[in-house]
Amino acid sequence: MLIQKLSRISLIRSPTKFSGIHRSSVGLATKCCSKESRRSLSSNHWAQFEMAPVDPIVGLNEIFQKDDYPSKVIVGVGAYRDDVGKPYVLPCVREAEKKMMDRKLDMEYSGIAGDPKFVDLALKFVYGNDSIPILENRVQGTQALSGTGGLRVFGELMRKHGHKHIYVPNPTWGNHIPIFTNSGLEVRKYRYYDSEKSDLDFLGLIDDIKSMPAGSIILLHACAHNPTGMDPSMEQWKEMSETIKKHNILPFFDCAYQGFASGDPIKDAAAVRMFVEDGHLISMVQSFSKNFGLYGQRIGALSVVGRDEDEAKRVVSQMKTVIRPMYSNPPRQGARIVTTILEDPRLTQDFLDQCKGMANRITLMRTLLKDKLAEVGSTKNWEHITKQIGMFAYSGLSSDQVMEMRENHHVYCTADGRISMAGVTSGNVDYIANAIHDVSK
Repeated sequence: MLIQKLSRISLIRSPTKFSGIHRSSVGLATKCCSKESRRSLSSNHWAQFEMAPVDPIVGLNEIFQKDDYPSKVIVGVGAYRDDVGKPYVLPCVREAEKKMMDRKLDMEYSGIAGDPKFVDLALKFVYGNDSIPILENRVQGTQALSGTGGLRVFGELMRKHGHKHIYVPNPTWGNHIPIFTNSGLEVRKYRYYDSEKSDLDFLGLIDDIKSMPAGSIILLHACAHNPTGMDPSMEQWKEMSETIKKHNILPFFDCAYQGFASGDPIKDAAAVRMFVEDGHLISMVQSFSKNFGLYGQRIGALSVVGRDEDEAKRVVSQMKTVIRPMYSNPPRQGARIVTTILEDPRLTQDFLDQCKGMANRITLMRTLLKDKLAEVGSTKNWEHITKQIGMFAYSGLSSDQVMEMRENHHVYCTADGRISMAGVTSGNVDYIANAIHDVSK
C-alpha cells in the first residue's frame, strides 16, 4: 500500500518523466485516435443531412422540366410571359441598358443603403411626388434585394427592436411565413379569403384586426394580393385604415405589383397613399421584379414614414446595421436601370405604356379563360377569375384536383390551385380550360 502511494507521489513529483511517457505512448494513441476521428468525420460529416423538400413554387419548374410530354403547360411560376409563352424584356429596359453602356459606368461597391438616387426615385414612385411626408423628408429608405430581401431585413429589424410577432393574411405568399420565421418573429394569421365563396372575407378580416394586441405588425398586400388576386375595394381599405389606426397596429405593406396589377401605378398605390394621408407611420417593401421585368436583378426598396426626418433617418440607420452583416451592400445594375428610366420623362412614359400592355394581356387572358370554361361545358361559377386582379388567379381547385390535372393533362400549377395568368396564352387557353373542366366537373 505504502509502495503504491510512493509511486503516485513520485509520478506527481516527476513531471518530466511522466510527461515523456505521456507524450510518447499516450500521444501515439491520441494520434491514432485523431487519425481515425478524421477519417470518420471525413466520411460522415454530411451524413446527417436529409434531402430538403422541393420548393412548392420555384421547385415546380424543376418538376415541369423533367416532364417530356409535348403539350405540357406550366402556370405556376410568377414571371411574366408574352403571348407565345416566352420571357419578355421591356424595350425601355433595353434602351436604358444601352444608355448605361455608353456612360461607361464603374463597378464599385454601392453603399450599405444602396444607390441614393434610386432610393429617392423609388420612394417617389410609390408615395407620390406630392406626398407631404416625401416633401418633408419624413420618408426614408434603403435599396433592398428585391421584395424578398427587404422582407427579411424588416423582420430582423423589428425582432431586434422588441417585436415578437407579425400578422399575415390567410392565405399569403408562401415565402412570407419562412422569411418572418427565420427572422425570429412568430407568424400569426388573420382571415382574408373565403374559399367557399371565392371572395374576400372582409368581416372576418376586420374582426381579426380588432383582436390584435396593440403594437402588433400587420402585413398588407398593397395590390394584386398573392395568391388570391382578391383586393379590398377602396371603401374597404378605408375601413381597414381606420380600424388599424384605432387599435394602434403598425401597417407593413408589401408592394410587389405597382403598375402591373391594373396598368396604372397611381391606382395600384392608392391604398398605400391613403394610409399615409390618414396619418399612419407605415413601413413598406417594394419590388421591381414584376413591373419592370427585372426578376434576376433583385432590385427593391425598404422604407418607413417617420414623425419627422430625424426619426425616419434613425430607423434607416438601424436597417443598415442589419444589412451590413447580412449581405454588406446591394447590387448596382438593377438600381441603375430603374434610375435611368425614372429620371428620363420619355423613358418613364415608355415604361408606363409597356407595363400597361403586360397588365392588359393578363386581363384579357382572365376573360378568355372564364369564357372558354363556359364553352367547354363547365357549369361552375368562374366569375372570381375576372373579379381578381394581377398575375395570379386563385382557381378554387383542390390539391387533389391540381395533382389530377398534372398527372392527366400535364398542366402544372401550385398545390393551392393558384394559376399564374402570365402562363396562359391565346395558344394554350383552350387546353387549360379543358383540363380545369375535366378535373372539376
